[in-house]
Amino acid sequence: MTPSSDWFARYLAVRRRFEVGFWCVVLTLQATFNSVVTWMDLDRVAAQQPQLWQPVLWEVTSALVIGALIPAIVAFERRFPVRWDTLRAALPMHLVASLVFCVLHVGGMWWLRRAGYALLNERYDFGPWPLQLAYEYLKDVRSYAMIVVALMSYRFLMLRLTGEARVLDAPEPAPGAEAAPQPEPRPTRFLVRKLRREFLVMASDIAWVQAQGNYVGLRVNGHDYLLRATLTDFLQQLDPERFVRVHRSHAVNLDHVAEIEPLDSGDARLHLRDGAAVPCSRRYREAMGQRAGGAATPSAAAAPPAAAAPRR
Repeated sequence: MTPSSDWFARYLAVRRRFEVGFWCVVLTLQATFNSVVTWMDLDRVAAQQPQLWQPVLWEVTSALVIGALIPAIVAFERRFPVRWDTLRAALPMHLVASLVFCVLHVGGMWWLRRAGYALLNERYDFGPWPLQLAYEYLKDVRSYAMIVVALMSYRFLMLRLTGEARVLDAPEPAPGAEAAPQPEPRPTRFLVRKLRREFLVMASDIAWVQAQGNYVGLRVNGHDYLLRATLTDFLQQLDPERFVRVHRSHAVNLDHVAEIEPLDSGDARLHLRDGAAVPCSRRYREAMGQRAGGAATPSAAAAPPAAAAPRR
């Protein structure tokens, strides 16, 4: 493993904690700066010295609601990614989502502010709702856009570091030769672009596949690569005798399955040779067991029957 891949592997182990920590830091800084700026603005226009707790409460409640909505924005952006080829369809969806984001944001922080004021025996006056909603939307649409841009930039960076795979193009027929209609061959290799380098991975080396929005994640020899396709479409390109769907968002290569662990719920857990554990839902378990039992693989092949002992 090279030093560059070593640090990236360490990062992937704490990736979720880093992502949560990133948004916590951003929202904390935003609430702190906005509280100070709002307090300074009030100090200039108010007849008497304003109390600092008020802008702090306003900005903290706003940041808390935005933080609670970020996972929903992440899931929505994954479902409707903003790319050149999806721009026309994605932009109207995100415009509607920004309106929903604003309504939830305003409603959530209004409720939290009322509760905070009540604890301090104060009364919170939000003002006329139509005017305040219009005012807040002008700010919220910018906040929503900045969050989406941050998610797009992060996804682009992860694609460059993780590597993006694609199916190799079929060879072109010789000039003048008429190509007879043939069934489309199943790809045996995939081209992976990673950090300005290109290399090939074998389809047989794919241990398992996971759906990730409009991408599928390929687990190959301990490395993860992304390929732009849905799980259903991608499985249609693979050998059905080798690759089987075991979950709504997972498929495995039967050659890489080491053990099937039944669970009390009726589901199962598949232990692969690389040490990974992949869920197998009850819906796919029976079909997977039949396929695994009939597959001619070292892990699934039955041992030859022992010779009968001679009678005395």
